[in-house]
Amino acid sequence: MSRLTRRALLPAAVAAALISIRASRAQPGGDIGEPLTALYAALESAMRAGHSVPFVQRFDALAPVVDRAFDLDTVLRVSIGMRWDAMDPAVQAKLLKAFRRFTVATYVANFDKYDGERFQVLPGSRASGADRIVRTEMVSGNGDRMRLDYLMRDDSGTWRIVDVLLDGSISRVAVQRSDFRKILAGGDTDALIASLHRKVSDLSEGALSS
Repeated sequence: MSRLTRRALLPAAVAAALISIRASRAQPGGDIGEPLTALYAALESAMRAGHSVPFVQRFDALAPVVDRAFDLDTVLRVSIGMRWDAMDPAVQAKLLKAFRRFTVATYVANFDKYDGERFQVLPGSRASGADRIVRTEMVSGNGDRMRLDYLMRDDSGTWRIVDVLLDGSISRVAVQRSDFRKILAGGDTDALIASLHRKVSDLSEGALSS
């Protein structure tokens, strides 16, 4: 596949992913697995494009899919904990902007090459309080399977991700909460924002600045 074809493939697949999410929003309650299907379609396209497409272009293509699939406001609020409510709204907005860039950059950096992987959203879901957990798998080219479960929340008729569970049990939000608390314990929110900016720069190898 030529570099030009790869560059064209990424935005086209992301557009299809966005259409898929919007279609699910048109129905009350929607399909709980639809945001995951759309996210995985966009990730696979980014992997197929690989480094032949600049990091910034892959970031810009994935960002709207991540925005629609995740409830990043809730993820960040839970990751910060009780300090969140005491923060000035302007500080919250600045922190959310940095956290969004970090989240998208993490996906771009971690899904940057294709070796025959495929994603599967498994049928059914199970309750977790008022939320639901949907099981998925990433199957490598040699058949190895990685389990990723998603905690989904109904946001006014739209299902959105509020946590990712590696191997069905390791909470990404819990890990983030531990990391964030360590940083906040030794400084204010500026220290956390600076940390997120550094991570984005490292993930993008300097392609994205703060």
